Amino acid sequence: MKKFILGLVVLATVNGIAADIKLWQNSTLNKIVQRGELQVCMEPGYVPFEMTDKKGNIIGYDVDMARQMSKDMGVKLKLVPTAWDGIIAALITEKCDIIMSGMTITQQRNMTVNFSDPYIVVGQTVMMRKDLEGKIKSAADLDKPEYTIVTKLGVTGEIATKKFFKKAKIVTFETEVDAAAEVLNGKAEAMVYDQPYNAIFMSDKGKDKLIHLDTPLTYEPLGFAVRKGDPDFINWLNNFLRQMKEDKVIGFSDELYQKWLVDTNWLNRVQ
Repeated sequence: MKKFILGLVVLATVNGIAADIKLWQNSTLNKIVQRGELQVCMEPGYVPFEMTDKKGNIIGYDVDMARQMSKDMGVKLKLVPTAWDGIIAALITEKCDIIMSGMTITQQRNMTVNFSDPYIVVGQTVMMRKDLEGKIKSAADLDKPEYTIVTKLGVTGEIATKKFFKKAKIVTFETEVDAAAEVLNGKAEAMVYDQPYNAIFMSDKGKDKLIHLDTPLTYEPLGFAVRKGDPDFINWLNNFLRQMKEDKVIGFSDELYQKWLVDTNWLNRVQ
């Protein structure tokens, strides 16, 4: 009986090791290493996380993060520009290895893809016409039938807008640039969108023209999306993020935040 039980234990152990080896062989991380290239899906229109400069290069917070990631993997980096409405499908069908595109972690998206730990937390804020200053004290004051509020289609800004504004007219646009232009041109009273984008916009085109109601309406952690069933890749990503955030000698995370979310020198490269 003892020999029989021992045999079962050995068999289970061997099967377990074989399963682990197969899991690693099918891991995206292993495929990246074997290929020698990290392929990253992103939509280059989410300032300041990913955008196209005057020379046609994709730059931004997520791009610098991807470059550091590929460097630590010892592989080349390939950016795969992808329309937002098809970006998750592109990941699932292996058009890329990972989505690094300012994607908010939501329970609905998490049913389809897995996420790394958050690498930054943002929220939805409101930019409104300057002539409403004094009349509008908070975002809630905009929820009236005579007001039009704009946002981008298919993002968490649209979800938040529909949740918090039940009476106002809501109009969505394909890009955040078009939505912001609607407010600048006086065709809408306000725009709901991610805090980093709004803060940058206010330091440039919105300066002296719009008012920023900068109290976030939502809590939105941004994460990297990967295909399901890949614990090795998730483990590597979370350890990478922890190292980038906590290693104060290198100071990568702090420098990245300062470069893209505090300074605005990069605006000259995209205008």
